[in-house]
Amino acid sequence: MAQDLDLRPSSAAAPAREVPLAPEALACASCGADLRVPFADLGMQPPCEAFPLPSHFAPETFYPLRAYVCEQCYLVQAPSAVRPEEIFTDYAYYSSYSDTWLAHARAYCQMAIDRFGLTSDSFVVELASNDGYLLRNFVEFGVPCLGIEPAENVAEAAQRQGVPTLARFFNVALGRELAAEGTRADLVAANNVLAQCPVIHDFVGGIPHILKPDGVLTIEVPHLVNLIQGRQFDTIYHEHFFYFSLLTLEDILRRNGMRVIDVEELPTHGGSLRVYACLESSAAHEETEGLGALRERERAYGIDRVETYTRFQESVVAAKRDVLEFLIRAKRDGRQVVAYGAPGKGNTLLNYCGISTDFLDYAVDRNPWKHGRLTPGTQIPIHPTERLRETRPDLVVILPWNLRDEIADQHGYIHEWGGQFVIFLPEVMVRDGGEWRPA
Repeated sequence: MAQDLDLRPSSAAAPAREVPLAPEALACASCGADLRVPFADLGMQPPCEAFPLPSHFAPETFYPLRAYVCEQCYLVQAPSAVRPEEIFTDYAYYSSYSDTWLAHARAYCQMAIDRFGLTSDSFVVELASNDGYLLRNFVEFGVPCLGIEPAENVAEAAQRQGVPTLARFFNVALGRELAAEGTRADLVAANNVLAQCPVIHDFVGGIPHILKPDGVLTIEVPHLVNLIQGRQFDTIYHEHFFYFSLLTLEDILRRNGMRVIDVEELPTHGGSLRVYACLESSAAHEETEGLGALRERERAYGIDRVETYTRFQESVVAAKRDVLEFLIRAKRDGRQVVAYGAPGKGNTLLNYCGISTDFLDYAVDRNPWKHGRLTPGTQIPIHPTERLRETRPDLVVILPWNLRDEIADQHGYIHEWGGQFVIFLPEVMVRDGGEWRPA
């Protein structure tokens, strides 16, 4: 379901202030211009999906987590501090542990079949196919498909579900290799992966090789406007190298021989874009009116003005103060506070705010791989969700706030002992009678 976003500039926004330029000699990963203007500095942090065991005594490695904006093409990026192989070879994120996300994937597949007339004679390729959560729907519907997933443990999970999966990193070389073997797709899905590709043109540049002449590419990414408006600084972490607007997506695709033909606004991940694109040479697809409308709304918001970005650090600091003030009050009142979920975004927030077991007694998660491990950096123990019933906490902080209603509905039993759910972003809020209100 589309989400209407308020892209108007806020008259209450803090005035732009002088921001020190980046001391490093950095270049934009897309256009090559000097990268000098900071967007967000979140300090030193460990990789957000590296969950240590309590028995692991080696010190964790922390890297700088800083995002910048390019003054020429306006791409927001966090220059790579960690090699992709360190993150994605053995990966802790499995998409199938969210019911909301499974429903979103199934709806996408049904939409694609209806809109593009996909049949048993068609072919679908998904890049970064994770554990087969999406492609298993195409398998069920009888549409041939292939997943490409670099994390070997996650690719094996997909294969066990009957989803053909290639455990490789996708790039231009692999695109050419697949094309030489005759692999060409009517639909290529690159949903929620583009941010995780540090050499952006090597990834996107491989897609034209595997698209049929009139094939369609879909890309889903969190929308940068929502990130700024919603103070979603926790979505910045080492495995996310880029943060996209429609403006920057169109520029990247244009540089790689493709053009955008349509865009949808989605509620996922705090507000996302689904962009539809085709080869520049294809005459089978025309631009929609909605595409031009969103272009104009982004410009009106100021997505092509540097001062729109330089204000963001102030809202990050303000959010940190709000979170810590709430937790200090809760602990002084003698309340037990725990966390639900140990997602990448949650680990960014915990590390930036300095929140460990002095504030959160423990975390729970549906993913059994995380059980018995610790949150990276802050070392909060992670347990199965049954722990909530055993300890009956007063406050349960939902760290994956994009799934807040799904989680609160699934675990509504905490109200039996007077427990409450809390989210920290875009502001600290408590769920009261099914509604979220400021804490």
